[in-house]
Amino acid sequence: RTHPLEIPPPSEKDWLKEDEEDFFLQDPDRKHDALPQPFRMINKLVMLAFENAMEIIERKEMLQEAQKLKVQPTKCFPMAEFQVTGRANCLAVSGKYIFVGLSVGLAAFRVSDYKEICAWDAVKTEICAIHISDLGNECHVLLAVDEMGLVWLFCFHKESFLLIKVLNEIEDISKRSACVEVVLSPGGDYTGVMLQGNTKAWLEIYRLPKDSWLKETEKNPGAAAGLACRERRAQHSSQADIFLLQESPVSANRADAKLSLPVLLLKVKPPRPITGSSFKSPLDALKKVDDGSMLGLGYNHLIKNSQWEQQEAIFRSTYQEYLEAEGERESKEEIPRHATFHFLLPSQILQVGPEMKVQPDVPAGISVHWDGSHNLCLYLLNRPLKEKVDYDPKPDVVWPCAAPIACSAVSSCSRYLALACEDATITIWDKHLGYPLSVTAILEERHIRSIHFL
Repeated sequence: RTHPLEIPPPSEKDWLKEDEEDFFLQDPDRKHDALPQPFRMINKLVMLAFENAMEIIERKEMLQEAQKLKVQPTKCFPMAEFQVTGRANCLAVSGKYIFVGLSVGLAAFRVSDYKEICAWDAVKTEICAIHISDLGNECHVLLAVDEMGLVWLFCFHKESFLLIKVLNEIEDISKRSACVEVVLSPGGDYTGVMLQGNTKAWLEIYRLPKDSWLKETEKNPGAAAGLACRERRAQHSSQADIFLLQESPVSANRADAKLSLPVLLLKVKPPRPITGSSFKSPLDALKKVDDGSMLGLGYNHLIKNSQWEQQEAIFRSTYQEYLEAEGERESKEEIPRHATFHFLLPSQILQVGPEMKVQPDVPAGISVHWDGSHNLCLYLLNRPLKEKVDYDPKPDVVWPCAAPIACSAVSSCSRYLALACEDATITIWDKHLGYPLSVTAILEERHIRSIHFL
């Protein structure tokens, strides 16, 4: 060593000033010694953990306070409950009554006191769907679909079920058709029933004589009151109300309800696949066209089968490599088995003849589109009654679309019609004016399953 060994001066650069300040504040007379290392480090770690915990607690308290300031959803609790016979499958409300479809029939409850006032279980059939409309004068029209696909038409009057008709009943069970969908028009003037058989499907449109029902029920109030299958009559006891089931002397069978039957207006079948023309000359094709003022379904054309086959062969030879890469399989055109239909109020696109009376709140037509079809077909309902029903009516108006129609919806005011196609394009039509209001194309290719107006 060049220099003698010296004791180094004390250094305070590594001391924490906070510790010194805290020490003098807590112990100004220095009666207690400062904590040596490593206890000071342990104390720091404990205090840091405590401060972090307090920050987390404060943050959670702030989130809870902000959550309290938000609008809380209203919690609804049941006001009352009522017991039903069997299992409840569906329900509908009309006027002051609640109608419930049961595993053994139908039941009606009063909204005011939730008491069962009438039930129908003559056939012990399971009801799966209910459609109902208030006709006024304590009269309601009710359509019930059972587990076998049968459509039961009732008139509920004076707290009694009146069975009018089973719309699709056939004695031969092998030829019976099942109901797929039922639509009841607002006001109960018309109803549409979508039926499917073993190999085919079709749509039946009925006119409901609701004015005749109101008159007939007013003329025979006693007979209508006796058509209830069973009624619950309350007998008060000292402890609770006891309800006794009593069979009515008259059961609601098919022959009991002597009311006017619904009238079958239309029977719409799915469009046939377009095949080659059978006309020998253009003059023969022109004879089949009415006046050329509207678009048709494309059946009256002059394209031969050989021309289509030749076009198909040219297409496949040109794009053979792409077809093989996609693994496309040849598939024959199948007749569609389901249709979507809506009842439409009078508008510019549904022109009715001067001899037919039009009411603004009564449907004047229906719109129908079948699965996989590009065409929206409109049919008028104000047709003169014929002895023989038109089983393959010609649409009064045809709206062709660029792609097959996937789904549709009609606004509550019946003025706007929304069409969603399989190419993810949504078009909003103004039926009163007859032109589209907007066309929206979804950028990502998505399959639209349903569309609704809010």
